[in-house]
Amino acid sequence: MGVWLASASERRAELLGKRCQPLHQEALPGVDETPPSGLVKDQVLTICRRKAAAVPDGHGFSVVVVADTMVGDPDDAHAAMGKPADSAHALSMLKHLSGRRHQVWSATGIQICGDWTFFVESAIVEMDSLSDDTLGELLESESWVGKAGAYDLAGAMGKNAKLVEGNELTVLGFAPSAIRLIE
Repeated sequence: MGVWLASASERRAELLGKRCQPLHQEALPGVDETPPSGLVKDQVLTICRRKAAAVPDGHGFSVVVVADTMVGDPDDAHAAMGKPADSAHALSMLKHLSGRRHQVWSATGIQICGDWTFFVESAIVEMDSLSDDTLGELLESESWVGKAGAYDLAGAMGKNAKLVEGNELTVLGFAPSAIRLIE
């Protein structure tokens, strides 16, 4: 009976909707997204597994997709930057990433016929050195709201950052191997 994207992300719905129809989008309430200790790649997988565990039995969908994305702190392989709480936090994150390369991790879980399979992939993004004017424009655009690392590569940040290694889909919210499985 179609695909359930268990995520509130509009970007994920847009990307998956191009590949899978009919698509039902409904986020899972109450999932603990607190990063555990460890490497960022392990943190993102743990949170993805928590989301999968929150999917109720007997949902009636042929496929369920859960996902999580984290931006790694370029100074610490054990630290994820998270999502900004407000514009001041977003500004701090963007300044920290300005002119630097960083790794982005996405984990995706796919449930088919009741069985879960998980995928974790990473990509490297390089951000331009951001001027005060550019920072102001990015903050004003509010493209940072709800975004790991305070930016959306397919949004306002697109002209100020580039993919150096990996797949753009990873930066936008999915492990590409998982999406190929259901296409």
